[in-house]
Amino acid sequence: MEHIRNFCIIAHIDHGKSTLADRLIQYTNTLSERDFHDQVLDNMDLEKERGITIKSHAIQMLYQYQNIDYIFNLIDTPGHVDFSYEVSRAIAACEGALLVIDATQGIQAQTISNLYQAVDHGLEIIPVLNKMDMPSAMPDEVKDQIVDLIGCSRDDIIESSAKTGMGVELILEKIVSAIPPPQGDPDAPLQALIFDSVFNSFRGIFAYFKIVNGRIRTGDHVKFVNMNNDYHADEIGVMKIKYEPCRMLQAGNVGYIISGIKSARDVKVGDTITHYDKPCDKAIEGFLEVKPMVFAGLYPVEADDYEELRASIEKLQLNDASLSFVPESSVALGFGFRCGFLGLLHMEIVQERLDREFDMDVVTTVPNVSYKVFTTKGEEIEVHNPSGLPDQSLIHIIEEPYIEAQIICQADYVGSIMKLCIEKRGVLKNQVYLTTNRIEITFEMPLAEIVFDFYDKLKSISKGYASFDYHYTGFKQANLVRLDILLNGDMVDALSSLIHRDNAYAFGRRICEKLKELIPRQQFEIAIQAAIGSKIIARETVKALRKDVTAKCYGGDITRKRKLLEKQKKGKKRMRQIGNVEVPQTAFLAVLKLD
Repeated sequence: MEHIRNFCIIAHIDHGKSTLADRLIQYTNTLSERDFHDQVLDNMDLEKERGITIKSHAIQMLYQYQNIDYIFNLIDTPGHVDFSYEVSRAIAACEGALLVIDATQGIQAQTISNLYQAVDHGLEIIPVLNKMDMPSAMPDEVKDQIVDLIGCSRDDIIESSAKTGMGVELILEKIVSAIPPPQGDPDAPLQALIFDSVFNSFRGIFAYFKIVNGRIRTGDHVKFVNMNNDYHADEIGVMKIKYEPCRMLQAGNVGYIISGIKSARDVKVGDTITHYDKPCDKAIEGFLEVKPMVFAGLYPVEADDYEELRASIEKLQLNDASLSFVPESSVALGFGFRCGFLGLLHMEIVQERLDREFDMDVVTTVPNVSYKVFTTKGEEIEVHNPSGLPDQSLIHIIEEPYIEAQIICQADYVGSIMKLCIEKRGVLKNQVYLTTNRIEITFEMPLAEIVFDFYDKLKSISKGYASFDYHYTGFKQANLVRLDILLNGDMVDALSSLIHRDNAYAFGRRICEKLKELIPRQQFEIAIQAAIGSKIIARETVKALRKDVTAKCYGGDITRKRKLLEKQKKGKKRMRQIGNVEVPQTAFLAVLKLD
């Protein structure tokens, strides 16, 4: 155990985390030059294109320092806010962290939130200033920020460039000297923390774990404490670039276990593995059931593809346990599924993967969050969809989820960012100047307000400089109403939304105006109305296409024209009774991009 070092890399998106991991792998000769390629640990095409880590990875490297062989376990973490629970479990499996900060950009919001988690878990932090080879690097300014943030001395900060390899040797030596070896008792009952799992279509689920106490051997009868399932360890081993089976692993080691588990739902991140016969006294703390935060309907573009879409989502769920779905139907869109996602990025990734891996075209309804409704009878109902809301007369109060948002930006943009947050019903909690020109603003806001377009607006207001991170704080009472859209008196359920009463009138008017542009004209008049309950709050009319039936009357008595017009009027009336309004696909998407 003295020669094991478990560590993770904490960094904001695009600060060079994957590139630094590549260099560490190269310098420790974990991979031959022939097999090496950029972003070795990111094995999804999507990750490479967007330059983000979606699924965390772990890899074991061997490093020789002063003639002693050390085992390095790099437990990679996703950087995005949607996956913050996975990040917290990966951090819990480490004893140290490399804090990588871009010398051209300075400290960003996600760096800070993940750093706080690492400090809470008592990790040893090694600050690394990356991208020092860039002409726009500001080392002195960024070093001041790091010293203010973690209270280290300026000499502790390692200057490096993951691209050129500068400073990588220093980082490796620092990992050996600064990060403590894992603590644990190899002779105690087995206690191992699951920090990730991946799905293999031939062997089932590979669960990645770190052993806190005890030891595990191939063939052992093990139990997953929180899920209360027991399995036999068919194979255990360590993660190099490929999986390497071992006979035994003991306290301090990081490895994988294969036990013939078919579904990702049976393996929960944060669960504890112990022996079935000699279990440990208590599970490792911090286990949570991951709850979806954002809900949206996914419908096939062609109604015949419904079963195919179900099969695709089920396959996707095999290696993404945080995706949940239930069937639902809509009058406008037919049959589909109501899916729960961890956040907006997660939703985007699921849509993209459905398109790429399964070639499925889907229509997505407006994303919304889950609400708690307390009825006058004293019942509590969880509502994920506006159409599931009980009648207005039965509602006592509605509660909606709130978040605490941290925004780091340059001082020039503070005014416009505050204006944006206040428009989104935010309440200013705190503001701190990190340096003379950088400020951290903390707002309390409803989650429903940021699931739409908040991030895009924030980026455009701040010219891309502001960084944003949030965490969930709980439910609060809200004055919400259901806004329905009616076409010729018929409700279009896919366009319904739950919205704050103060914003409902303006939002209703804008939707009606937008739909008027998008719905094609028919041979009869179409009334587009926005309603709260039975009260109409906005209306637009799509005029009917008209044929000039009086063109053939050249003069003569007015009654001849009147007769033709009356005849046309009757035809229109009959048409309206049997005609139906087609809502084009663009109308559903336009609601998302109203501004």
